[in-house]
Formats: sequence, structure tokens, C-alpha cells
Amino acid sequence: MANNNEYIELPWTMNSSSGDDEAPKDPRTGGEDFTQQFTENDFEVTPPAQRVQFILGEDVDDGTHVSHPLFSEMGMLVKEGDEIEWKETARWIKFEEDVEEGGNRWSKPHVATLSLHSLFELRRLLVNGSVMLDMEAHNLEVMADLVCDHMVSAGTLPPGVKDKVKDALLRRHRHQHEIAKKSRLPIIRSLADMRNHSSSKTDTSTHLGAIGVTTWFHAGASPQHQAHNQVQKQGRQSMPKDMVKSPSNQSMARPGSATELSEQQHKGNTHFMRKIPPGAEASNILVGEVDFLERTLSCFVRLSQAVVLGDLTEVPVPTRFVFILLGPPGSQSNFHEIGRAMATLMSDEIFHEVAYRARKRDHLLSGVDEFLDAVTVLPPGEWDPTIRIEPPAAIPSQEVRKRPPELPKEEVDEEEEEARLREENGLSRTGRLFGGLINDIKRKAPWYISDYKDALSMQCVASWIFLYFACLSPIITFGGLLSEATGKHMAAMESLVSGFVCGMGYGFFSGQPLTILGSTGPVLVFESIIYEFCLKMGWEYMTFRFWIGMWVAGICIVLTAIDASALVCYITRFTEENFATLIAFIFIYKAIENVMVIGKNFPVNQGIYDCICTPPLGSNASVIDYAKYNWNYCESYNGTLVGKDCGKPPTENVFLMSVVLCTGTFIISTVLKDFKNALFFPSIVRQYISDFSVLIAIFAMSFFDYSLGVPTQKLEVPNELKPTLSTRGWLIPPFSEKNPWWSPIIAVFPALLGTILIFMDQQITAVIVNRKENKLKKGCGYHLDLFILSILIAICSLMGLPWFVAATVLSINHVNSLKLESECSAPGEKPQFLGVREQRVTHILIFLTIGGSVLLTPLLGHIPMPVLFGVFLYMGVASLKGLQFFDRILIMFMPAKYQPDYMFLRQVPIKRVHLFTIIQLACLIILWLIKSFSNTSILFPLMLVVMIGIRKALDLVFTRRELKILDDIMPEMTKRAAADDLHKLDAEVGLLARIFPWGRGSRGRVVTKPPGLDGGLAGEAVGPGPGLISCTTSNANEKEFEAQSSLLKK
Repeated sequence: MANNNEYIELPWTMNSSSGDDEAPKDPRTGGEDFTQQFTENDFEVTPPAQRVQFILGEDVDDGTHVSHPLFSEMGMLVKEGDEIEWKETARWIKFEEDVEEGGNRWSKPHVATLSLHSLFELRRLLVNGSVMLDMEAHNLEVMADLVCDHMVSAGTLPPGVKDKVKDALLRRHRHQHEIAKKSRLPIIRSLADMRNHSSSKTDTSTHLGAIGVTTWFHAGASPQHQAHNQVQKQGRQSMPKDMVKSPSNQSMARPGSATELSEQQHKGNTHFMRKIPPGAEASNILVGEVDFLERTLSCFVRLSQAVVLGDLTEVPVPTRFVFILLGPPGSQSNFHEIGRAMATLMSDEIFHEVAYRARKRDHLLSGVDEFLDAVTVLPPGEWDPTIRIEPPAAIPSQEVRKRPPELPKEEVDEEEEEARLREENGLSRTGRLFGGLINDIKRKAPWYISDYKDALSMQCVASWIFLYFACLSPIITFGGLLSEATGKHMAAMESLVSGFVCGMGYGFFSGQPLTILGSTGPVLVFESIIYEFCLKMGWEYMTFRFWIGMWVAGICIVLTAIDASALVCYITRFTEENFATLIAFIFIYKAIENVMVIGKNFPVNQGIYDCICTPPLGSNASVIDYAKYNWNYCESYNGTLVGKDCGKPPTENVFLMSVVLCTGTFIISTVLKDFKNALFFPSIVRQYISDFSVLIAIFAMSFFDYSLGVPTQKLEVPNELKPTLSTRGWLIPPFSEKNPWWSPIIAVFPALLGTILIFMDQQITAVIVNRKENKLKKGCGYHLDLFILSILIAICSLMGLPWFVAATVLSINHVNSLKLESECSAPGEKPQFLGVREQRVTHILIFLTIGGSVLLTPLLGHIPMPVLFGVFLYMGVASLKGLQFFDRILIMFMPAKYQPDYMFLRQVPIKRVHLFTIIQLACLIILWLIKSFSNTSILFPLMLVVMIGIRKALDLVFTRRELKILDDIMPEMTKRAAADDLHKLDAEVGLLARIFPWGRGSRGRVVTKPPGLDGGLAGEAVGPGPGLISCTTSNANEKEFEAQSSLLKK
């Protein structure tokens, strides 16, 4: 096992074979010779990683050495019936796919696992075999001629069997997708075949009849690869005289269309072609055993120009590399495993670039050595070789293998670095009035047009409809509570109009339109306190509220002018996650509480329902005959309802139905949201189902409720656009006879409290939306958001509408509904999170539809309220995902061996993690208690400020490094000497310098898994047999390296 601080000493020396690796030119093309130029000194004694970094660091002097994505395909020489041909057995784009036993289908993509012996054998073949770089050949026949001539001149191929080797290379290629259509495929005879038929029968029998093909199976091969070796049952066979040739050897230029390919008698796998990256080239590996050879022949070929070689590849992709391995029967080496090793090397990001850049044999050997230096070894007795390793969820970057990490030349001042980052995010003081606002406008203006273009997606439609229902129900509910708290001065209608006005204004002009505005609990408490004060004083509530709103708007504008939003930098993960978790718990609690309130209003045990259906007068039917009819079917049979409860339907099932509707909506939404990762249906269908999961749940459960006819509570939406209180209008007079002349002046005092409330609600939510984990690209707009919000508050105060501020849970769900993932093309590749679809259209459409809800009353009246409570429950639970605080709470209840492998658990002792979590949890409980009582809930915004102070005090309890991992570093008011932290950072610099002396990343393990695919073994292993090397990434954990690097930079 290799030490992390040293590169692996390989059991060989870099003695390349003598001779020229330059490929001969096609005499018909007359190409110029390629001139090799080298500047490296003592190339053979440097570590492999350094040699590879030197090769990749050279300037590309022409287009020949520009690397392309590679598709690798391996074919084996087999006997099928009376025909001997090349049969496709495996393929690689990023991961390996094998033809399963029976040859009827492809296996699942998996991480390739190789035997260590096969890699050593491959390296030996590259040392002693033929290497032909920049061969100029435009078809397979010319390439076969040049390969055979090179082998003969090198003395590795007897001249007497040259033609036999050539004819073996020109055999027909049978691909997996052609097996189902085998009966329909015409038998094609190549030019070489026609040439052979023009020869005498005697020549044919002596020329082809002696060619034989053998099959083999190595004892160390994995059972999963036995399908490739089925030909062992066939034994040695003589190649028939009419052996079918491949159309590959026809002289053909690179075709430009599928029509040209079909004219060449080869139809590619067009369905699989969609998974090939644009601009890809092919690497073909041909292995087989023949009985006319006494020694193994190998040749690595790189064509100067990639060309389509007929049916050599299953897809019409031009071939750049060809690796040929032919040998005698009964060879000790496992040709199949060597071929897989070659294909896996070509699929490795680093080696395949080396293969493009290589100017001589030693460069290829350096690539192999670096690969061997990066792999990880799995002990043969500690894993199951029959299990395939699933592709990792995220493939780490291989940039560390290409170049050494650049350590900082001089110590970077932490405060200066943090100040630079804050300035980039608009969180630094500019020193001039409205400087932050101007910078926000300059930052967001170039993106304004794209904010509308980027919304052209069905994902935005799903987000719009989901958030419409998610916003509508709280607005209606908040309106009802506000009606009770303000004596109907503001109710559901005013809330709808406020949502329309604020949503449209904020959507068009805000700096961060992903933030959703809504009504909040502290605002409701603030309104109720002001109303009670006005009742006690005998003042006009709406007029006094008008002046409070104007003062709030004015103070917010002043805060914008002096760049007060820069104080947001003091809101760290500690505060924002406390706030987000609290709001999520409130959503969950309120959803359950609302369902329980239904149970109190409509209990299950209600006693006897006093209503019976009686027969009509003059009917011969008895009362018993009509008593079986329910109250809603009685009249349809001309019966008469008798009893004191007949005026209302039976409600004993309302509560149980409400529980079913709420739970069903939550379960359906949760399950369908994760349906994009399911195994059923094509990816586009899964994506649509995932995007519209909440909408599907709402309609499904609403239809379920309608079909059963249980009288559950329905959504009540006002049907007329007029103020709830008939004595008021849509404009509030600024003065009233009831209010004294000095009332506008003293309104500044409650306005100060309201400003703190609105500022904290708005900015904490904005920080959560703009967190770096969301990978937003269009920048922040804290100052612009506050400025627009102050104008909207002034408008709402003038019109007598509720104030809307940023709603945390709604905003989090808006962001989650617009997350973008990469489109997987290569088999086995997992989607990667790319960012969020940043646009304004969904925000505008949500509140435009809310404003038009008055017109949709007949439809909205059929939606049961328990369904919307289920949506609340879903949003609360969904917003907890991704919160480190919630993850740490769950860890407290897990045994150590079952705890997830979080990065902070690797770098901080578990006791320190629990201590930090307990302090944060205590703060959350305090916030909950303060918010739960009406007498103290008005202090909630002030407690958020206290949270920032508590977080600052944690600097005395935890080290700077621990806080950087568990939270964020707060800005320093003054520079301080942190001797202990600097000592830790210096130690980390020295550690990284030892771990990465040549920029080899953290490649200390050896499995023969290709470097670059280490997503964690997760208890799964695969491979051909004992002592296998499973090809995984050279970076044990890229995120850990990035975290350590960031510590150095900070």
C-alpha cells in the first residue's frame, strides 16, 4: 500500500523499446513527416505525475493534438456459425457496459474494475509492441497494410503470415444492436473479399484456410465477464474460405450523413448516437487469438486525422485510436482483460489527453504510470467481485492530476479577502449616498432581458402553478385572521389586492425576484397591537397606520441610502438556519393544527343524526323502505326529510376525510417530487412528473374529495372586488378628525419597531435565497430589494392594504422548484446540480394570478382546505432539506456507525459539533417561545438581532477553524491576532505541501478503479476476480480538498 507522501514505486524502469514510433505514411497521400521536439530533461527519472503534467502543459501547435471526447468499443475475434467475425463485447463513454450472458442486452453502466496483472501486461505490450503515432490512413485496409508492414520491419511479425494477419483485421464487425436484425442484414462482401474470390481456389485455401481462431477463458476473470468468453466452447476452428469481410476496408472518406453510411452497407446505432457527446471520436480495441501466430502481436495506432472506418464502430463516429492485440492460442495473458484495461485507460480523462498529446512511446508509458500511481487496490478476500460498482453521484474534477496545486506565495490577509468577497456581493459600504443601490442596479441591469428569456421552460410553468396555490391559501388565511385583528378594516380581499400590487411591483423591479413576498406572523401581531392602541385612544386606525407606513417607508429609504444592507454580512448560517428552521416548523405545526381544528369543529362522535327520509304522501312504501336512502339521495326518490338536523349534511366523516386529504397530498407531493430519480419511464416524463408533483397532488385529492361527496371545508375566495368594510375606500385619508395633529409625529416610534421587523424578515430570507449553495449567477440585490419594498409599503399604506415582506418558506420552495440539473447523456452518468433558473416571470405570474383569483372563485371553491394544509406540510418538510442545522439535530440521535459521512464530521470532533448544535437548538426554542405568546411576539425581530450577538459570542467558545466549517466567519470590527488559528493554518499548509508534492491530489489508495470515478465504494465492488484493481478517482474526496484549499486562501 502506497504512502500518501510518496509516489508509488513501480516494479520496472522506463526503458522504452528502440525504434521510431512515428507511423509510416500512406504512400498514396504523400503526407509530411511529423517532427518530434522535446525539452524535458531526465524524463525517465521524474515522478509519473510530473511527466504527465509536463506533457499536458505543452502548447498545442496544431489541431491534430486537440483532445476530443472519446467513445471506446472493444471487439473480439469469434466464430459465429460458419462465419468468423469481430463481435462487439463492451463499450465505454464514461463507464463500462458489457454484453450480458447470452448476448441479448447491455449491462447496466458500472465503474470498470481491472486486474492488476492486466495493467502490467498492457504496459509491457506498450513497451515492446508497435506504437504508431499520427498514421495517415483513410480506410481500414490502408491502416492494416501499414500496421503489418511496421510489424514486419520491426521483426515482430514473420513475413509469411503478414497476409493472414491483414485478413484477420479486415473481418466483418458485428455489433450488439444488429443481433436482433441479423436475419435481415445482407451479407456484404468487401473489396478484399472480391479480390480473394478473383484468386484461384488453391491460393484461397492456402491463404485463408490456415487462419484459425481460438477462444479462451482466464481463471481469474470475473463471472460478470464470462459472457465475453462464450466462444471458449467453440474451441479452435478453421476459418472458412468464404469468410465474410468487413465493409470497413472499403476506401471511404468520412461520411457527412447517415445516407452515405447506408450506402457503405453499414447502419450505425442511431438511438445510442444521442448519448455520444458532440465532437466525439472513437477508440477501437480489437483482441483475439489465432492459430497461425507463435507470439503475441500488439499495436497502438493514432491516426493523424480521425476518419469513419465503416462498420468498425457501432455509431458513425470517426475513429482516432486503434489498439490491436492478436496472439497464439493458449496464451497465458488474458487478452480480454488487457483489452478492457486499454479501453478503461482511454476513458480516463487524463490518459486520453496524454494519448492525444503524445509525441513518442515514452509519453504513453508516462500516462500509464500516472494511472497506476492513481488507482486504488481492493483486497481480493474482502469484497464480492460479482457486484458491480455503481457510478458515483458526482465525479470529482481531475484538474489536480493535470497540474500541481498552487500554494499561496504570501500569506493572504483574511480581513481583506473577506472584504473583497463582500464587495462582490454588494455587502460593503460604498461611502456615498445610495452607492449600494446604484451598484445593484448596474449589477442586475445586464441580466434584465434574460430574466424573461430564461423563463421559457415547462419547469417555470410547474413552479408558477405550485407557488400560486402555495401563496393563495396563506393570503386567504391571513386575511381572515387580519379581519378579526383589525375589525374588518383589512381582510381577505385586501390581502389579495396587496398580493397583486406587491407581487407585480417586486417581480418587475426587485434585485432578487426569486424571493416570494407574503404575509408573516410578526406583521399580524404588529397590526393587532396598533389596532388595539387606536381603539383605546379613540383614533382612526387606518389613518394612524398610514403615517406609520410612511415612516417605515422613509426609514427604509434612509437605510438604503446609507448602505445599511451591508449589515447582512453579520447574518451567518447560524442565524439564517435558526430562522429558516423556525419558519419551517411553524408551517408544519400550523398544518397539523389546522387539521386538528377541523376535528374539534366536526367531531367523529356526534351522537345520533336526527334526520330520516320518509316516503311521499300517497305512497304505498313504508318508512323502512325509504329510511335506507341518504339525505342527499332522498329527494331524488321523491322522499321527504324529517328531523331537526336535516338542514345540514352529516359531518361525522369530515375530520377523517380531512386527515386523508392532508396526508395524501403530502405523500403524493413528496413521492412524485423524487420521481425524477425513479427507474420508470423516460427521463423527460419523470422530469415533468417531478415538476408538477404538487399540482398533481392537489388535483388528485380534490377529485377524490369530490367523488366521495364528504362536505369538507372548501377554499373561500371573495367574489367581488371591493373593500371588506363598506365605510372605507381604496385610498386612505392622511388626516382624520379623531386623530390629534401630533399623531403623525409619534407614529415614528412604532414605525421604528416595524422597520426592524420588516428589515430582518426581508434580509434574512434574502440571505437564504442568495446562499452560495444555490449557485446563483446573476448576483444579489439587497439594497435594490429594500428600496423597492419601501415603495411598496408606502403604496400599501396609502391604499389600506396589508404589508407584504419576504416569506422564507415560500421563497425556499420557489428556489427548489426552479433548480437545474445537467442532462445525462452518457450511460451511468448521474445528473449534477447546475444552479437555479433565475428569472422574473414565475414571480410575476404567481401574483398576477392571485390578483385574478376573484374571477376564479367558482373553480377555487372546489378545492378542500385540508388539501392546502397538506401543501403547507409539504413545504415545511421540503424546506428543511439541505439545512445543516437540521442534519446536525438528527445526528444527535444516531449511533456513530450510522452517522452520514458529512464533511464537518470529518474535520470537527463530534462533541464540538453537538455543543454547537445544542446552543443553536436552545436559541431556536427561545425564538419559538417568544413567537408563541402574543405579549412577546412583537419582540421577535429584536431577538433575531440578539441571535447575531450570540453568534458573535461563540467566537470565545469555538476556534476560528471550527466556526468556518460549522458556520461562517463573521467580519471583524478590528484586526486581531489569532495565533492559535494561524498556527493551525500553517500546519495545514505544511500538510498539503506533503500530500500534494506533485499535484497528484489525494491519490494514495490503489483499487484498480479508474482515477476520476471515486464516488465512494459504498460497500460495492466489482471486478474480474481476485486481486482486481477497481478504477476509481485519484481524489479520495474532492470536496475535502476544496475545503482545505479554501482554508489556505482564507
